[in-house]
Amino acid sequence: MQAILADHSISMSEFKKNPAQVLRDAGDKPVAVLNHNRPAFYMVTPVLFEAMLDELADKQLTALVRQRLASKHEAIEVDIDHI
Repeated sequence: MQAILADHSISMSEFKKNPAQVLRDAGDKPVAVLNHNRPAFYMVTPVLFEAMLDELADKQLTALVRQRLASKHEAIEVDIDHI
């Protein structure tokens, strides 16, 4: 069985009746839209989507920083005052 990663869920047929109302009812929470009792997609507000993208970017940046810190012995010292 596939996990539903949202506090709110709704069937596809109910969602189709009034998607705007589903979004209003959910507030800032994600909604799992189900097809045959399995998540077909998740509906999120633009604010939540942006927060998710920011979190993903932060994770990617953290990985890059860790990678560069691990290879700092290869770094070249630069004096930014004399460029």
